[in-house]
Amino acid sequence: MAYVNKVSTRCCIAGGGPAGMMLGFLLARAGVDVVVLEKHADFLRDFRGDTIHPSTLEVIHELGLLDQLLALPHQKVYELRAQVGKTALTLADFSHLPTRCNFVAFMPQWDFLNFLARHGAGYASFHLIMEAEVTEVIEENGNIAGVQVKTPAGALEVRADLIVAADGRTSVVRARAGLPVKEFGAPMDVLWFRLSRSPGDPAQTMGRFDTGTIFIAINRGGYWQCGYVIPKGQFDEIRRRGLESFRDKVMQMAPFKEARVGELKSWEEVKLLTVRVDRLLHWFRPGLLCIGDAAHAMSPVGGVGINLAIQDAVAAANLLSEALRRGRPTTEDLQRVQKRREFPTRVTQWLQVAVQRRVIARVLGEQRPVNPPLVLRLINSMAFLRRIPARLIGLGIRPEHVRLPKA
Repeated sequence: MAYVNKVSTRCCIAGGGPAGMMLGFLLARAGVDVVVLEKHADFLRDFRGDTIHPSTLEVIHELGLLDQLLALPHQKVYELRAQVGKTALTLADFSHLPTRCNFVAFMPQWDFLNFLARHGAGYASFHLIMEAEVTEVIEENGNIAGVQVKTPAGALEVRADLIVAADGRTSVVRARAGLPVKEFGAPMDVLWFRLSRSPGDPAQTMGRFDTGTIFIAINRGGYWQCGYVIPKGQFDEIRRRGLESFRDKVMQMAPFKEARVGELKSWEEVKLLTVRVDRLLHWFRPGLLCIGDAAHAMSPVGGVGINLAIQDAVAAANLLSEALRRGRPTTEDLQRVQKRREFPTRVTQWLQVAVQRRVIARVLGEQRPVNPPLVLRLINSMAFLRRIPARLIGLGIRPEHVRLPKA
């Protein structure tokens, strides 16, 4: 293949999602030359995770950018609520978290990514290339030395002392590098769509569990972002039954007036999220590190995938910036990142899989009215217990803090 251009840099990040953009920004801030490759022309994609957790907001505060971020449109969620059968429950209270922001912020992910890109561009060492799709890794003597990239202008070769795979759960980089993956399975997929929001609607974000169905409604100000949880692999069967049947199901579960389901005029407005839970056995090879969903695909349970991805990025920047300023990080340097982040990933995935098996799979398979499990009734009845899920969701296991100095 003839390359129209060749680029050399200290660190090349494949993927401009939350992990990739945060790592790129932090490394550039520390004086490391970094190239971020994003395969799309912009960040405007519906139904990406839009939660910014208190631990991420704390990182933004440590960077001195919190007021600027919160000036962007967002909604604050101080509690997580659900309805199980006929019982309304409060399951998490973020107001007691020991952080600057004691809420989860719902913000369109494209706004958050554009925010990081804009501030990254303030550093001469930050380079973001849009419409740059990584197609292959370049391997030399057992080391990953670079990537091959497809762009509208032609083929591009990027050489780097470190390649970081932050290209999501279907990571091309990790697949081409041959890193083995452990699969944990998931009993569900999620159908995402929008419905308009009226002034008389409930204000809170909520989930509803009842008789074989799970429905999520996220208040996005002018509209509801809705998630309809289905048994794994059943989307084709749902489509076969027809859009009218699907609208009827939504009508039964939605916490607002039924007339709005008519806004779903075609299946094009319903996006399928195929749920996967997996984890790499080894997150690195010489010259390569995987972070975020490329290292560990998370379940949507708790909405913590973005938070873990950003925590990975902060840890990687803290542990690798000095080595990258000198040259190529050693495998021991890369191993320290996995060691730092693998424990919180394991614990979080264990909790997610437990919820999938003991709650979600049972609800989806249930044909009778659902009653709340004892543990949820206890959390709802004792306010201090709501702090436990709030801490697990809002902060996570081993939250990271910005330690690297500004260059």
